[in-house]
Amino acid sequence: MTIVVGFVPTKEGRAALARSVEEARMRRSRLVVIHSNRGGRDFDDESSQAAEAELQRVSDELGGDGLELEVRQLVRGNEPAEDLISVANEMDADLIVIGLRRRTPVGKLILGSNAQRILLDAPCAVLAVKG
Repeated sequence: MTIVVGFVPTKEGRAALARSVEEARMRRSRLVVIHSNRGGRDFDDESSQAAEAELQRVSDELGGDGLELEVRQLVRGNEPAEDLISVANEMDADLIVIGLRRRTPVGKLILGSNAQRILLDAPCAVLAVKG
C-alpha cells in the first residue's frame, strides 16, 4: 500500500503530514511526501533552499521512525493538484492526504481549486484534513 501526502510548511500541511503518518503506520503503508511548487520568478534560490531544508527536516524526523518513506520536491511548472494526482497514478496509491485551510464566506462557495481537483480527479481515496 502507498499513501501520498501533499506537504507545505503551514499548519494545514503539518496536519496533513501528521495524519498521513498515522495512516501509514496503521495500514503499514509506504509514505510518499510531495512538496509541489510551480517554480518561476517567485521560486528563487533562497525559496528553493528553504523548501529543501524543510523537506530534509521532515525526512530526518520521519526517516528514523521505521516508516518506508520517500520525500520529493517537485518544481515542474504544474499546479500542486496535477503533481499529486500524477504521483498517485505513478505509485498506484491507495490514499492521498491533503490539508484544507479555512475559507472566507465567499471562499466557501468554492473549496479551492487544488483541493477540489484532487477530490474530483484522484485515482484513489482522498482524506482531507483541517489545520
